[in-house]
Amino acid sequence: MFTDESSCNSYNYGDAAYWDARYVQDAEMGNFDWYQRYSDLRPFVRMYIPSSSSRVLMIGCGNALMSEDMVKDGYEDIVNIDISSIVIDMMKRKCKYISQLKYMQMDVRDMSFFPDESFDSIIDKGTLDSLMCGNDAPISAAQMLGEVSRLLKPGGIYMMITYGDPNIRMPHLNRPAYNWQIVLYVIPRPGFEKTNGSSSLMRSPLEPVQLTVEGMIPPNFVMDDPDSHFIYVCKKMDETELSSLLSYSFNANLS
Repeated sequence: MFTDESSCNSYNYGDAAYWDARYVQDAEMGNFDWYQRYSDLRPFVRMYIPSSSSRVLMIGCGNALMSEDMVKDGYEDIVNIDISSIVIDMMKRKCKYISQLKYMQMDVRDMSFFPDESFDSIIDKGTLDSLMCGNDAPISAAQMLGEVSRLLKPGGIYMMITYGDPNIRMPHLNRPAYNWQIVLYVIPRPGFEKTNGSSSLMRSPLEPVQLTVEGMIPPNFVMDDPDSHFIYVCKKMDETELSSLLSYSFNANLS
């Protein structure tokens, strides 16, 4: 199993104590959004979560502005959770007059507080990445993703923004138990510009990557930004879609 050693340091990013200490230390620095701001992610959010009344779960919310920006964009019901009680208390005080936002201290590996199929959409901006840099990373990833699948309604969307390319993410995401159809997008880092010597046009981030049968990026695919971020859009198939998929697989095996 992959544990993302190349992207991790000696800190245990899966530990509440680390994040409590970090948010106390960085309290004067203000809000911080991992990887991408909402302005850059908005086209994807609006495409896959078109209804402003959708019930959204933001896992590993930290003190990011994304949920507040989504409320400004019309979203009406966003539950935010984080393992750090320090940052949750901070955000409760900051957003106490924003009725569309709720903040709760919770570990993504155990979200049993919520009943099955509680959310239309779940957004993850760097949370799985943090767990992959913690102790028992493969177990933590399976616990979290199992909970995400359980909490999604049929037809619901899990949107993950990550540094992890398919080689290190698909083994965790592409499991039959989750019943997910997965679409991948590649988005450059904020502010990235091609070098003057490059004559090719930048591809649109809204163009999905045509994955191989194994769910990998084709060998000839070239990223404009070698340190791009990846957006995995995982749709939980409903019974009709599952039946169609099983029927197709059965017929394919017969032919």
